[in-house]
Amino acid sequence: MTRRTTTTLRRLTAASAALVLTASLASCSDNPLSDQYRAGDNKGFIAADGFRVVEIPTADRSRPVTFQGVLDTGDTVTSDEYAGDVVVVNFWYAACAPCRFEAPELEAAHEAFADDDVSFLGVNIYDSAAAATAFADTYGITYPSALATVDGSVKLAFAEETPLNAVPTTIVLDRKGRVAARIIGQLSSASILKTLISETLDES
Repeated sequence: MTRRTTTTLRRLTAASAALVLTASLASCSDNPLSDQYRAGDNKGFIAADGFRVVEIPTADRSRPVTFQGVLDTGDTVTSDEYAGDVVVVNFWYAACAPCRFEAPELEAAHEAFADDDVSFLGVNIYDSAAAATAFADTYGITYPSALATVDGSVKLAFAEETPLNAVPTTIVLDRKGRVAARIIGQLSSASILKTLISETLDES
């Protein structure tokens, strides 16, 4: 089963949840935190609650992240499958309260770029496949997650790029597989992530 096919199946099983998430898109542009982020120079942002956004200039980016893993669907995945895409990687686990709260925002961003060269991948750091898929069904997540409990190398591949003990963490990879931006903490608005994705997509 291909990555695209897996994503399509997820969308079908979470169709009702996706309808609810669509309504949330309209409110994203009114989020004060997003406005505050946009008002800055977009190179770094730290909110009062510790939420942190850091963009990395192209000249300062490290080498591409190469990874492999086992998905919650049972399929395998490698970084080669995402070649040429902007990739959003979200580190999470089911008992993480901020992960639950940000799930609709991540899915909203995922749906917003469904027709672009953008892929989303979760990395579940603690749970079994059953727990991960139950979470996805509950919160309407239609993209797959790699399970660090099955293959820990997927977590180790990103260890040098971001502090993975701070969960949730979201990373945006550019088309070359390099880390272009980091979001540390709960994503309160899809618009922040959508801005980062759009900027990365627009890079030459």
